[in-house]
Amino acid sequence: METKPIISVRDLRRTFGNVQAVRGLSFEIYQGQVVGFIGANGSGKTTTMRIMATLEVPGTGTVEICGNDVVNYPDRVRRKVGWMPDSFGTYTAMTVFEYLDFYGRAFGYRAAQRLARVREVMDFTDLTSLAERPMNKLSKGMGQRLCLGRTLMHDPEVLIMDEPAAGLDPKARIEFKRLVRLLAEQGKTIFISSHILSELGEMCDSLVFIDAGRIVHHGTAESLQNGATAAETVMFVQLAGNPESLREWVRMNPGVTLVEMVKTGARLRLGAESPEEAAGFLKKMIADGLPVCEFHRETRRLEDAFVEILRQGEPGAGTPPPLPKKGSR
Repeated sequence: METKPIISVRDLRRTFGNVQAVRGLSFEIYQGQVVGFIGANGSGKTTTMRIMATLEVPGTGTVEICGNDVVNYPDRVRRKVGWMPDSFGTYTAMTVFEYLDFYGRAFGYRAAQRLARVREVMDFTDLTSLAERPMNKLSKGMGQRLCLGRTLMHDPEVLIMDEPAAGLDPKARIEFKRLVRLLAEQGKTIFISSHILSELGEMCDSLVFIDAGRIVHHGTAESLQNGATAAETVMFVQLAGNPESLREWVRMNPGVTLVEMVKTGARLRLGAESPEEAAGFLKKMIADGLPVCEFHRETRRLEDAFVEILRQGEPGAGTPPPLPKKGSR
């Protein structure tokens, strides 16, 4: 028996005046998946997420969360969804505990049950030691944990997160990724947008890339990095001496393209598809006197893959296949 999707978006469209913000998006997400939502500013990400969270109304098309249409049954959807916006308001005379306690009341928790739920959420988000701190005196990372705590108060099945890691320091980003994976292990379905593609690749089961309101890639990070356009070999070459000598070597060797110079070497695109051909280039570098101390093949970066897709101008027209179900990556 086939599992039904937790999130189903079909031919979603939304315009603002003459601007077509969302143009025919269709995708499905299954329980327990962590799915990254990626696109440049103005690509339609936030509009799509706000429609999913019942904060915007679609022009045409449908969105269903846990089998409930977001337009016809918004109250049912809100009980199932935790919405984490990219920013939220703070109050000068309210502590972390009081803020979460207020939302506990709003979600219908009473007396001892509410206190237990607030403590549970604070423990999970590592806010217990900050319970009495004014919420407007929190660091960016602490504030994001508080926003996540608010999102989790009613124990939603689906989490929709808009740029939750924006502005976090490296330590806070690592902690946030850990919390996301813990939530996925609990069976939560997570739809998360970010501009940090490398982190989404590590954190997510699948990716939805959009541009100008349309899907341009729909699948796993691996399928994007290893797609048909990734046939050429990109090597990282590090030299013991001045890496500038690589620039001159590239000019003298047809079939080699300089992708990027870095502090200790360079990234080179070789006209080679097999390990044997790549080894031939290494042998020639050494024969030509280059002091090579590191030479390895790179997996195509998500940023490079996304830019390449946009450069090709793929419209993403038509209905893409559904995202792979959990466990099929």
